[in-house]
Amino acid sequence: MQLHIRHETEYRYSEPVKRSVQNLRLTPRSESSQRTLNWQITAPGKQHAQLDAHGNVVHLLTLDRPHREIRIVVNGVVETDDYRGPSLPERGSLSPLAYLAATALTRPDEAIEAFAHQQLRDNSDRQQTLLRLAGSICERIEYTTGATDVTESATQAFTRRKGVCQDQAHVFIACCRANGIPARYVSGYLFVGKGQEVASHAWADAWLGPDQGWLGIDITHRSLVGASHCRLAVGRDYLEACPVRGVRRGGGDEEMNVAVSITASQQ
Repeated sequence: MQLHIRHETEYRYSEPVKRSVQNLRLTPRSESSQRTLNWQITAPGKQHAQLDAHGNVVHLLTLDRPHREIRIVVNGVVETDDYRGPSLPERGSLSPLAYLAATALTRPDEAIEAFAHQQLRDNSDRQQTLLRLAGSICERIEYTTGATDVTESATQAFTRRKGVCQDQAHVFIACCRANGIPARYVSGYLFVGKGQEVASHAWADAWLGPDQGWLGIDITHRSLVGASHCRLAVGRDYLEACPVRGVRRGGGDEEMNVAVSITASQQ
């Protein structure tokens, strides 16, 4: 499948920004399951590309002149495979064991640990066990837009019982790590079909060992990741894999608008 993607992010500020620096993780990863046919990032200021420890392409965007808005647009075509299963080798310089470390957004509390041990106690078929975990998380955390924000942790979402794909992915990761399974956060896009609302999406990878690699699981949809998914970045949590993240001097209040459109065609 070929995914034709357009993603626009616009920031508007109530006062002039003197200087801003943004990290853009807006370039699809080079994976065995996907190939970038063409891709372009349009943004003001200076761009410098580099590869981070997770194997993500990161563009450092710097604006040194005063501004009251930033508009970042990406356009491109990504070819994806329909194979569902463990097939993703480790691409970054980090060992998969690095994805056992807890972060502020994924650190489990006693409630998550108890939930994880109950859900993952039958480990005879790791793939099916992890899919059941995804289903149980969706039953526990109702998908509710606006219930949380990007700063909230897995424990907060687990307690509230509401959240979005980011929260469900964080809880999944926390459960895996609590049971000694390396897991990482994935940001990207999901083609949901014609006429349906499209947005950036998040899911998780679980490490099944060097012989099988990473298994991508879409927690929100209780399924394995397939050809409808485009992978942008991975990290230990949202903060390490989010599409746009930065700092600024000045600017006052900030308003952000995001628009994503995806169409699909056969190869």
